Amino acid sequence: MDFKQIEAFVNVVRYKSFSKAADATFFTQPTISTHIRNLEKELGVKLLDRKNRFVEMTPQGAKFYKYAVEMVNARAQAIDAISNNDANINGILEIQTSTIPGVTFLPKYLADFRAEHSGIQYYVSMSDTQTVIDNIIERRGEIGFVGDEVANHSITSVKLMSDKVVVISPKSYGLPNKVELSEIVGYPFIWRETGSATRKTFETAALSLGYDKEVFDIAGMFDDIASIIRAVEEGLGIAIISERMAATIGDKVSISEISDFSEPRDFYMIHLKTSSLSPAAEAFAGFVKKEFGHSSESSEETE
Repeated sequence: MDFKQIEAFVNVVRYKSFSKAADATFFTQPTISTHIRNLEKELGVKLLDRKNRFVEMTPQGAKFYKYAVEMVNARAQAIDAISNNDANINGILEIQTSTIPGVTFLPKYLADFRAEHSGIQYYVSMSDTQTVIDNIIERRGEIGFVGDEVANHSITSVKLMSDKVVVISPKSYGLPNKVELSEIVGYPFIWRETGSATRKTFETAALSLGYDKEVFDIAGMFDDIASIIRAVEEGLGIAIISERMAATIGDKVSISEISDFSEPRDFYMIHLKTSSLSPAAEAFAGFVKKEFGHSSESSEETE
């Protein structure tokens, strides 16, 4: 059994696609297919179901997968221990991130970490918070960044920072720098997808103030923050976004604080508690903690 075969299998499962697995490992798709085919032949079982649009594991594949991940990480850890060279960190680091971390602070830390460890290659997948959590649980990525606290015993999380939400609106609406929720309820809203932590935070706060989500006039729903910002610029409606995200937009929209909704929201780095991290992931997690002022045994870490 060749480790390249096992790595190919792990990545196809993580990304549910032969082509995406090829991108993640910087191999060609035919090479990935050959590795999987040879692995299935050696094990004498079918590991992947290729009939659907997305590749899924067979029952035998699901049993093998958790061992395959541990083998890949254990091999990397063994090589790292033998080399005994902290400066020689390399490999592919797979990261899942929600939109706000992925656009605001994560790119800087990816660049800074790679400046110290040029052998690192990143594969970053951006989605909503709930999808990130689901993907980490399913081992599609080692480290995740999310905008909500994770209530799952299998996840370890580290609080990194706090932020708050603001409303962005078309310039033509003439909204002041500070508004109350009652002043914006009548405007058409551009909504984030259901799994968005920003949307969840706003809906919870609005409900506490007596506004059920059904009272809002929903002009549209997008799963991409860039599309939301563009739609606001064009006058489709207003949107609730992270203050950090709003700071990156420029002056094409108006930005207003919501005076009766100032509760901060927190951002977390997460990983699967039951799975060992690769040396690259472990080093990057330590780097991020240090950058945010946490020690390796920070009290902010929860399980």
